[in-house]
Amino acid sequence: MNIVKRAKAPTPKFFKVLRNIGLALAAVGGTILAAPIALPTLVGSVGGYLAVAGGVLSAISQITTSYDDALSPSTGIRRAGSKV
Repeated sequence: MNIVKRAKAPTPKFFKVLRNIGLALAAVGGTILAAPIALPTLVGSVGGYLAVAGGVLSAISQITTSYDDALSPSTGIRRAGSKV
């Protein structure tokens, strides 16, 4: 299954929740980084880490599919013991 098919495949509920949490973290991190006031260096660093962590969490959660979807006939992967 290529990356485009994985991104378009249905995402399990747990990973939808994680994706939304990741999007929120990325938004908070981006807001901290784009603040119009001078913030301490530590706060800016935390904002950067939040943005990166949120982006990675969202991306990984989006391309996660259920086990049954990964074994569909269109992927070319067969279950153990299945007949061709």
